[in-house]
Amino acid sequence: MGSLSKYEQETVINFNAGEQIATVYTRDKAVMRKFDALVIAFPEVYKLVGETDIDKTYSMPKSCVSYRKPRKLNDKYRELKRVQMKQYNTQREIVEKKCVQ
Repeated sequence: MGSLSKYEQETVINFNAGEQIATVYTRDKAVMRKFDALVIAFPEVYKLVGETDIDKTYSMPKSCVSYRKPRKLNDKYRELKRVQMKQYNTQREIVEKKCVQ
């Protein structure tokens, strides 16, 4: 098997109004890993229904497909989160340095 181009690493989600099942076809390794984890964690919901050496097909209830609107963060909240992450990373670096010594 050769390496797929970024363009060929597609994911297609298919469902219709007449059925309650959605089908996901993917050639993207990252998407496959996520769905493989869902199949293991929730085998009654997510099913691996087909695979070849370059793609996999999964099925799941249509209700598991979701649409989300983008998050809107105001500048004040974004700055608060930036400061919190900086503090967290500083603390983590201190702990890691102590563990290495």
